[in-house]
Amino acid sequence: MATAVGKKFPNISVNAMNDMGDTFQINVLEEAVNNKKKVLLFWYPKDFTFVCPTELHAFQAALPEFEKRNTVVIGASVDSAEVHFAWLSTAKDNGGIEGVTYPLLADTNRNLSEALGILDSTEVYDEETQTISKEGDDVTYRATYLIDEEGTVFHEGVNHMPVGRNVNEFLRLIDAYAHVQSHGEVCPANWEEGKEAMQANAKGTAAYLAKN
Repeated sequence: MATAVGKKFPNISVNAMNDMGDTFQINVLEEAVNNKKKVLLFWYPKDFTFVCPTELHAFQAALPEFEKRNTVVIGASVDSAEVHFAWLSTAKDNGGIEGVTYPLLADTNRNLSEALGILDSTEVYDEETQTISKEGDDVTYRATYLIDEEGTVFHEGVNHMPVGRNVNEFLRLIDAYAHVQSHGEVCPANWEEGKEAMQANAKGTAAYLAKN
């Protein structure tokens, strides 16, 4: 499976739902390019499940930090917009995501998730019956994409179903990429905002390693 990093995000519009119950379309590529913003798009397997609400609330809690970084947050799954709204209307202490304000993509036809190659699904051909069937749940893994203001993917990560994400790591990655964009330097291992970066040449590497 080819990575999306370094490529333009797929130019595909998808239905979405917000906390007000409005159904509309979002094109993630256009969201980045037209608004000159970075986009964090995170996929999760299913509404009304277990790890998923902890992640959605964690991204909501960090929303002001993403906004400070000129970054739009969008959640996504293959559930319908109606199921999204039902979950958005369910209280947190009842396993719901009431209070989440960023939009949720409803990729029910799987056009975008299929293009990204993040579905838990494998086609199997039966020679005897000459039919194709699918193995797997046909829902997405916990995939995350960071997209820059030009619509180019600068980070792609995929977790298996049981493993939740660390929201702070995405803030760090956005900070690092913004530093590269504004300073022309590269960011070494474990770099965080305020720490020393380095020039992208042999002398820069040597100077950094000599001090660290």
